[in-house]
Amino acid sequence: MAGRDLRTLFSSNDRSISANEAFTNRQAQWQAVTTGLAEHLRRVNRAGFDVEDLESPRRNILVFHGVGGIGKSTLSRKVGASLVHSEHRPAQWDSPSLDQERVLPVRIDLARSAGMDFERVILTIRLALAALGRPMPAFDLALRRYWEHNHPGEPIEDYLRRGGLLSRFSAAAALPQQMQSALSDVAQALLLPGTVGGALGHGAGALVKALRERRQAVRALAGCGRLADLLQAEPDLDALSFYPHLLAWDLAQLPKDKTVLPVILLDTFEDTGDRTHRDFERLLQRIVWLMPNAFFVVTGRNRLQWAHRSLEGQLDWTGPDAWPGLVTGTTAQTTPQSGGRQVLIGDFSREDCEDYLARRVSRDGRPLIDDAVRRIIAERSHGLPLYLDLSVMRYLDLRRGGLQPRVADFDHDFPALIARTLSDLSSEERHVLRSVSLLSAFSIPLATEVAGMDHDAPALRLTERPFVRESASGTWPFHVHDLIRSAIRNADDASDDRWSDEDWQRAAQRAFRALEAQWRQDPRRDRTVLVGCLQQGLALARDFDLDLDWLADAAFQYVEDFIWEPLAPPAARDTEQGGLRTAANALVETLSAIARRQHEHRERTVSRLSAVLASRLLPEDLVELATYYLAKAQRDLGLTDDSRRGMQRVAEAGGRLALAAGRGLAHLSRLSGDFPAAMEAAGRLGWPGRHQRVLGDVWWVQGDMDRAAAAYLADRSEAEQHAVAGERAMVQAHLAFAVAFTDPLRADDELDLAERLLSPLSLRSTELTARIAALVRDAGFAADLPGRAAVLLAEIGVSGVSYAAAKLQLALCFHHAVLAAHNDLAAGIARLRELTQSGDYTYYVDIAHFMAGLPLPEQSARARWIDGEGRTRERWRNIVIRRRQLLDTAR
Repeated sequence: MAGRDLRTLFSSNDRSISANEAFTNRQAQWQAVTTGLAEHLRRVNRAGFDVEDLESPRRNILVFHGVGGIGKSTLSRKVGASLVHSEHRPAQWDSPSLDQERVLPVRIDLARSAGMDFERVILTIRLALAALGRPMPAFDLALRRYWEHNHPGEPIEDYLRRGGLLSRFSAAAALPQQMQSALSDVAQALLLPGTVGGALGHGAGALVKALRERRQAVRALAGCGRLADLLQAEPDLDALSFYPHLLAWDLAQLPKDKTVLPVILLDTFEDTGDRTHRDFERLLQRIVWLMPNAFFVVTGRNRLQWAHRSLEGQLDWTGPDAWPGLVTGTTAQTTPQSGGRQVLIGDFSREDCEDYLARRVSRDGRPLIDDAVRRIIAERSHGLPLYLDLSVMRYLDLRRGGLQPRVADFDHDFPALIARTLSDLSSEERHVLRSVSLLSAFSIPLATEVAGMDHDAPALRLTERPFVRESASGTWPFHVHDLIRSAIRNADDASDDRWSDEDWQRAAQRAFRALEAQWRQDPRRDRTVLVGCLQQGLALARDFDLDLDWLADAAFQYVEDFIWEPLAPPAARDTEQGGLRTAANALVETLSAIARRQHEHRERTVSRLSAVLASRLLPEDLVELATYYLAKAQRDLGLTDDSRRGMQRVAEAGGRLALAAGRGLAHLSRLSGDFPAAMEAAGRLGWPGRHQRVLGDVWWVQGDMDRAAAAYLADRSEAEQHAVAGERAMVQAHLAFAVAFTDPLRADDELDLAERLLSPLSLRSTELTARIAALVRDAGFAADLPGRAAVLLAEIGVSGVSYAAAKLQLALCFHHAVLAAHNDLAAGIARLRELTQSGDYTYYVDIAHFMAGLPLPEQSARARWIDGEGRTRERWRNIVIRRRQLLDTAR
């Protein structure tokens, strides 16, 4: 039944179902094995290699570590089988560039359930080598002495037969004869009676003496410099752990055409002990160190710590000088390509998950699980094979109950995931793990605070576990594997130390306060800290129905910079089902709508914010926030009356956004063409209301680009003083737009700076302003300008920013006026009149006439220009004339 999944096979009466042990991908891990083996062979075949050298660093080990259920044991079995027979090798694995006939894999499962003790480990390795058909004389002599001392009266063959070891190896029955042959050879060489006698009897002393004197009779064995010492040592378990040195020596004496490369696969290494009790681990480490001509592949949940100097005294060989390949860098996610010998076994890709499910259970060669169910299982698994395996069993359980499994049946968390994850953690580590499962990312100090502990050790130990991933980016470096985090949060936990609902609520409160402290105590007021705390705090408040508290202050700090990083945490299940249930839900939706308006049509923004306000879930100060940004979106859509009412409500409330609303009212006055009113309002705003930007917006419309540029420069300087990156980028784009009319060369520099300032931000409308400025700069010069304008106009239509379309059309009119393209200009003015028929920006039509020196239609609405229509007309006409002069010079 090799290659069959018996557990799945016995889960159904339907004999037409084929249940196979599916093995997917893992090419990178196989490549790490074959690359490591090739390097190892080159090393042991060098002229200077000495199997008895006990001081050189060891590079004969490769470690695969990963979370429980990631497929480590499957990988170990598949590697062992693939090294023996090529037909067992998965199709996607390349053929190894080595002589497979000379490779001898030995797989040893160290799981507690397998009952593997150290004595059985040694015997397993020796039994595998019995296939060579030759005694290992040095090792066999020592082993025979050990055996007769520790198992008096029990033949080794009886022990092997009773323990099931004989059945594992086809040549195992030859081991007693091989050991007997070694003893007979020694007895004959020393002219001893029999075969050296019981417990080597008096022959042990004779053999040791002969070895010490390097007599001709035992010349072959005398070459093993430490055999005599091991034969004289007390034959206990500690001595047995040094016998692998003898086995390595024996292997090195084989004729060249008989040499083999033992590949010893040690699986489930985490069951050898814990971070305090390392007795078994110490014995196993001796095997690896003392057999430098063998190659070891270790699979377990945790990285080996042998390269840590702190383990001196607990293990025999420690530190980076001893184990250079086991040194870990700043990340726990070493890859085979990085050159390290500790490789994290990663999650399956989405495609691999579906492939696994398709091949795991089938009927008549077709997948039993339908496409839709496979997709949802793959999505929820986050690439963890154990989840796929559990889902297959759930699928068969549902079928056994007479149901046809549906997609909804797999919105499910398995308690078994918790059991596998928690099995080898201490009680303190389990407590920290549950605590940090409330967070999407954490640091060690944050984890300790959230867990309510006064020492970091449990959190430090937890971060070394493979289900905790480390990333150099982000505010906090660590996060729990997504699937395991979900299972711990949501699955029914039957463990003895499981948490009650009250325990979770208390932990959420601790986490909420810890995040507040992280934000308020940040000396640099780092934007990433703010966003990280806000994201995680919103999720906690939403999931545990906490008061918004400090989140209101953080929300206002978030919006004041105009940067708009993605913010909304994953939707809670109650929100996914429709409707806003809590104040936290409403705040999440508010901030998401505000940030997403840079990427969504403004109608969507209006709809979302209107729904939030209608829910009446926000406290009063946050109602102000939603109302203000609703009014901004309404203004962008041309809903001027609605926008004005909203701005007036916010301004009259006198809250944190009162001055911003005053600026909004000034903009609305400018939209209607009442420029003196806008100027007056600007005088009351100061820096908090961005008065200089308001002035710049008024002056460029008057055709006074020098004053506009001066005002924008003043605003940029104030933004730099106050470290407001969003305002600085925004006003820089406006500066580039104003300068583009009168100085195309300077506009190049201003646009370059605007692009640099905007690149890390998400300011859609400001990016549109910068692109329109580039068209103004190129007006008259670029023949392709109308085509570029058409592309940009389509993007503006997607955004719903109506004023940008009118501004773009004004830039096109400038281009036509410079070229004296009368027909194109007439069409442009007609289009401009359509875009401004709501009453907003109608003065753009007037400006287009000013540019071309055309009289205004008698029926046109008259704007209130700062210093009169005549002066404004003259300035705009001169701008066109100067551009024509530049164009003539360029020709």
